[in-house]
Amino acid sequence: MNAPTAAAHLLPEINLRDVPQALIDALQARFAAQCSLAQAVREQHGRDEGSFQAPPPSAVVFAQNTQDVADAVKLASQYEVPVIPYGAGSSLEGHLLAVQGGISIDVSRMNQVLIVNAEDLTVTVQPGITRKALNDAIKDTGLFFPIDPGADASIGGMAATRASGTNAVRYGTMRENVLALEVVTASGEVIHTGTRAKKSSAGYDLTRLMVGSEGTLGIMTEITVRLYPLPEAVSAAICSFPSIEAAVRTTIQTIQLGVPIARVELIDHHTVRMVNAHSKLTLREEPMLLMEFHGSPSSVKEQAETVQDIASEFGGNAFEWASTPEERTRLWTARHNAYFAAVQSRPGCRAISTDTCVPISRLADCLLDSVQEAEESGIPYFLVGHVGDGNFHFGYLLDPNIPEERVTAEDLNHKLVARALSMGGTCTGEHGVGLHKMGFLLDETGAGAVDMMRAIKRALDPKNILNPGKIFAL
Repeated sequence: MNAPTAAAHLLPEINLRDVPQALIDALQARFAAQCSLAQAVREQHGRDEGSFQAPPPSAVVFAQNTQDVADAVKLASQYEVPVIPYGAGSSLEGHLLAVQGGISIDVSRMNQVLIVNAEDLTVTVQPGITRKALNDAIKDTGLFFPIDPGADASIGGMAATRASGTNAVRYGTMRENVLALEVVTASGEVIHTGTRAKKSSAGYDLTRLMVGSEGTLGIMTEITVRLYPLPEAVSAAICSFPSIEAAVRTTIQTIQLGVPIARVELIDHHTVRMVNAHSKLTLREEPMLLMEFHGSPSSVKEQAETVQDIASEFGGNAFEWASTPEERTRLWTARHNAYFAAVQSRPGCRAISTDTCVPISRLADCLLDSVQEAEESGIPYFLVGHVGDGNFHFGYLLDPNIPEERVTAEDLNHKLVARALSMGGTCTGEHGVGLHKMGFLLDETGAGAVDMMRAIKRALDPKNILNPGKIFAL
């Protein structure tokens, strides 16, 4: 395997295209106050939660409906200027950066629930609605949307990056849960993919092609997703372990026994310490699993007892229950704030977040070797993992004024990805490729597969205006 060197990932390639004043004038004429040229607005739309930096877009269009998106894309196509979709800005791999210049199309005002089909367990929404807002809007139906990447991301962004998160071990990822799309193409045409039916054999699966395409093939303007009945009973538990290996072995045995656990999250002792300080908790500062069980009261009890028995075999202790909504919310809020807790633990730092996923049977091997390398590096880090599906994240906390730390962190990430690939895993379980994983994509899929992706991109976006410079270079 000839993986790229760490240095190859230090900076995105900046290749700015000219944005003609005529395009800016046309955008202002069409959108008036919906088009902003303000420096602060442009800078906000030119960065995400990742650590890369690039010049901001030349303008930001705040779309309010599908026609707005289509008209903005048509104008950009006329002048062959890049367009970058923007939702909540919570991505981690440089997806939003205008590395070839252009304009940002902000769909955050397109945030409505359009159609709820409770009998069919589906809902159609605009792309700017966030997952929390969606669940709040449908709470009276007795249904919920389970995909939970941690951040309050937009549904459009989650579909574009094929996100998943803490509930994926039971409910799957965005790939399994997006049924149909309305998409604006590179020419400004509006197309529809998929239906609300559970299955179809009609032609190419354009819905799956768009899901995970990171805005490089089209801009999603309507999304139909699956819903699930709210479980009759929900119980959460935490359990501390003498080692990371013991926690991982517990997880592996739980999954291999077929226990239908809804969530199982690993946090290491460094992360527990950071979370305690940030959220003012008193969790035992040892490797920990946070688990959640869904079902009937009797099935939840049975699942939890089974996992507790497994945990005890591996030295798990301090098994604590959280049955009330308030207790569960407290625990999961602390978990979701782990990133912010870590960043605050080293004031002024930036975090590089890894995102590998391996077959569950290889999880312990991959994780333990990577922990050893991180410890030996001397760089502060945190570790969280959706370990029920073999996905985990290191966050390396860097001083931006010490370039050597970035080189070391990228080298750690490079070794981690190479290890995951050698074990039959992937370079990104849920964050997407963006800028950061472009070299690793070639390692994972091979040149032939990347060439096929390029051919699809050229066919659907011949002027290369849809979020260019992401996933692979043309």
